[in-house]
Amino acid sequence: MTTERNWAGNLTYRAERLEHPTSVDEIRSLFAAGGPVRMLGSRHCFNDIADTDGMLVVLDRLPEVFEIAADRDAVRVSGGLRYGDIAPRLEAEGLALANLASLPHISIAGAVATGTHGSGDALGSLATAVRALTILTPSGELRELRRGDDDFEGAVVSLGALGAVVDVTLDVEPTYAVAQHVFEHPSWDAILADFDDVTSIGTSVSIFSRWERTDVADQIWVKQRQPEARENTRADLFSRLDGEAATAKRHPILGADPEACTEQLGVPGPWSERLAHFKLEFTPSAGAEIQSEYLVPRADAVAAIQAVRTLAGQIAPLLFVNEIRTVAADQLWLGPAYGTDAVGIHFTWKPHEAAVRAFLPTLEAALPQTARPHWGKVFTLDGAEVRSRYERWDDFAALAARFDPERRLVNPYLERLGV
Repeated sequence: MTTERNWAGNLTYRAERLEHPTSVDEIRSLFAAGGPVRMLGSRHCFNDIADTDGMLVVLDRLPEVFEIAADRDAVRVSGGLRYGDIAPRLEAEGLALANLASLPHISIAGAVATGTHGSGDALGSLATAVRALTILTPSGELRELRRGDDDFEGAVVSLGALGAVVDVTLDVEPTYAVAQHVFEHPSWDAILADFDDVTSIGTSVSIFSRWERTDVADQIWVKQRQPEARENTRADLFSRLDGEAATAKRHPILGADPEACTEQLGVPGPWSERLAHFKLEFTPSAGAEIQSEYLVPRADAVAAIQAVRTLAGQIAPLLFVNEIRTVAADQLWLGPAYGTDAVGIHFTWKPHEAAVRAFLPTLEAALPQTARPHWGKVFTLDGAEVRSRYERWDDFAALAARFDPERRLVNPYLERLGV
């Protein structure tokens, strides 16, 4: 049995063995051996979504694929690559992705499969950039699905239930510059009164709070594509929020060392060096934390944030930082923003898992019943309740049954959800 752990160290995988195949044929041979199997990415999931009592297969040693389309509007990459691997290469080619998550070290296939996202009113999750993907099923069949195919919208955010995603084709666009500003101690009342204005002031906006106070948030981070078109509008909005612009570089957790964070203070730079919160070359070697996140329809966002605010006294002792960010609607069956513009309410908890899990039912009961938990983070909602919040769940379960009729990819996590 392996003794491998996830990135945060809060989970030890139960797998009998861990394999790093170096070719698709080698994956096929591993699958042919039979038994339970799951795919493992960069280990940034905080729950047992990737766990199994059989074999874990990691795709990080497959031959590297990085192929730019002739029209220069897409790039095909191997699924085991990380966003931090491809972003500098795209920038060197004069190309860009529309969005990045906070941490660039996450694997592309893993991030897509769990509906992971960055932030931006007009920006979808990372999965919405996928225009094609190739999946090796447990039976050894190689299936390519492209945007517009019948099963495509069900196969992108797959929870690892369909097979090994050996390559992904992503939309790209011409490169662009981004400037990042940090604004400190804004009024919560003013934020919630003008929530749509606040989140629309930049290409990407994140609101951070430790909930040690309920009158003011800690920070608002604003990332704006250049040329800066809303400088005056932003200054006017910030004056109404009764705070001030940061005069030095900041970390999302006030007081923490900001060295690893991307550049701020309005200094423009390439998208690849600004869209993530942390530098591309910074790969955390340890992450003693636990994460939860719930995405609510935009119409329910203010009520959801107010619910969190009322629980601040219980949240603050457990919390490193809370981040609130936005995601544009999509039509991916298991995308947490399926059918609705969404607001993500993300919690980075201190590494006290028992206490966090004991509190989460209180938080989940206080949030609107439309809240969808992030697939790769810790939540305690039961499977029936989670299923009820996804209108295409039955279609996805049928798709998974076609790709994996012997249920070799179904682990306890998927069983709890009812796959």
